[in-house]
Amino acid sequence: MFGNLGNMMDMFGKMKDIQARMQEAQQSLSTITETGESGAGMVRATVNGLKQVQSVEIDPDLIKVEDREMMQDLVVAAINKAMETIEPKIREHLKKSTEGLLPNIPGLDLGNMMP
Repeated sequence: MFGNLGNMMDMFGKMKDIQARMQEAQQSLSTITETGESGAGMVRATVNGLKQVQSVEIDPDLIKVEDREMMQDLVVAAINKAMETIEPKIREHLKKSTEGLLPNIPGLDLGNMMP
């Protein structure tokens, strides 16, 4: 009679573990970084796993008033590149952080739980 209740309690316990591990994983995403470059490395932008821009480096040769528009475009391109390349690192980090908590369910992607 209480066999199913025990299974449900186990499942709720696992859900709490999953929530705790996901929270830990999300908090540690700030330690994962990726750098994107544009203009053959003249502009570099570094973002973290929380998708926050950490730094922007601009080659001194680009800092000319007449090149302002091009420099703005290169900064945007570098940031976008860094944002693109951080995505796989975020997914891998979350996957490793929650490994073993759930059975391997095809199509279940905990990486989509990130904002």
